Amino acid sequence: MPAVIQIDGLRKTFTGVRRGRRVALDGFDMLVEPGQVHGFLGPNGSGKTTTLRTLLGLVQADSGRMALFGEPAPQRLPAVVGRLGAIVESPQFFGNFSGRRTLRLLAVAGGVPPARVDEVLEQVGLRDRADERVKGYSLGMKQRLAVASALLKRPELLILDEPANGLDPAGIREMRDLMRGLAAAGVTVLVSSHILAEIQQICDHVTIISRGRRVAAGPVDAVLAGFDHREFRIRVADQTRAAEIIASAGLPVTTHADHLVVADLDDPARLSQALGEQGVWLRELTPLTPDLESVFLELTDTRPRPGVPRQVDDSVRPDRPADESQITLGADDGLQITVSADDERAQP
Repeated sequence: MPAVIQIDGLRKTFTGVRRGRRVALDGFDMLVEPGQVHGFLGPNGSGKTTTLRTLLGLVQADSGRMALFGEPAPQRLPAVVGRLGAIVESPQFFGNFSGRRTLRLLAVAGGVPPARVDEVLEQVGLRDRADERVKGYSLGMKQRLAVASALLKRPELLILDEPANGLDPAGIREMRDLMRGLAAAGVTVLVSSHILAEIQQICDHVTIISRGRRVAAGPVDAVLAGFDHREFRIRVADQTRAAEIIASAGLPVTTHADHLVVADLDDPARLSQALGEQGVWLRELTPLTPDLESVFLELTDTRPRPGVPRQVDDSVRPDRPADESQITLGADDGLQITVSADDERAQP
């Protein structure tokens, strides 16, 4: 089967009177296979929404190739538009219409049976509020209505841009369960979100973009494994003595207020033995596995720095793929991470 979404070398530049020329996409690539729940991540202003709008024919690209279900986009978009549903940016509705009337109008326009309206209202949890005016809806309720509109056509591909925007914790969990259920039914889901803990729970694949270029792509587990530094948190009664012993054993150790962090530790028994032989006993030995948030912050260089307010465009700008300083990590297992050759992460 062809890829559901394929993007190669996508470029888009905006020109404004005040800001001048701004490169939004600079050779961006993405591949989404059938049945995936694919996370699309990036800092604010990195090009995520521009990518989605370009893919859906709302913005014209400068260059590059795109395809939906194997059909060139946006040229053949009319042939496949009935197979996808999408929410891009903040949804807008007529405030004086009820949620039910809004969906009925969309159903008529899309040739969808009227009975489907009640089904999606039930699915997104708006059944009991469907006859109220949309202008009285909360932000989370409007988001639910937007998801309902995207589900009307029983799409094979669902594109969701910040679907949890405005939702309460219960709503976020419901959205998570909804996406899992859709994936189990064979729907491909592309979700863009800043709630990285949710992405890690929901998605099986991920693409990370920074300043218009892809910096990582692949299975979530493979992306995380690429940043596993085999670190352990340890707690002992005498941190100073323990740090000396660990350093003398040739292991990198970092001292914190109430614990130590040891890196490059293949065998925890080695550490326990080295400390025990010197009469220092472990109170805690906990592996520190990377999560998607820490990997995202490292890849995009957006980790907060104390006392330095981060600006919107303060993220890493990867070198061009053709640059000799580029290295691709883990290509054999479907993981692609592009880093500078002088970056310590690129060292074997």
